[in-house]
Amino acid sequence: MVALSPLSSGDVPRVGVAVIVLRRGLVLLGERIASHGAGTWALPGGHLEFGETIEQCARREVREETGLQLQALTQGPYMSDVFASEQKHYVTLFLLSHVNSGEPEVREPTKCARWDWFAWSALPKPLFQPLDTLCRTGYVPAGAA
Repeated sequence: MVALSPLSSGDVPRVGVAVIVLRRGLVLLGERIASHGAGTWALPGGHLEFGETIEQCARREVREETGLQLQALTQGPYMSDVFASEQKHYVTLFLLSHVNSGEPEVREPTKCARWDWFAWSALPKPLFQPLDTLCRTGYVPAGAA
């Protein structure tokens, strides 16, 4: 019988939730400055916490990161990405929502340098790996310019 060693956090895929926040056809992206994905552009989102629904996670993360209140949420696709250099594996669940008012605020300045609105057809580069993977599938969110 082979003895199994305890799992490290890198041995288990994590679940990430990313929200495609749309306003007037534009999508909200933040410039990441945290070590994981530093220098890339990403959707608001984060880790799904124990006992939390995907929708609760989406609303919490967007509120914590930007201060924005989401309208109705729609389920989107999911992606599975291995960050080889960081020995991390994430399954990212994408959701779509709209906001009609308010401007995003940088509420986690150690993780995000700024928020801005972009046309889906003209997203900045480089993109955070899960968003890049999603874009390479040809996916275009309903209502995006």
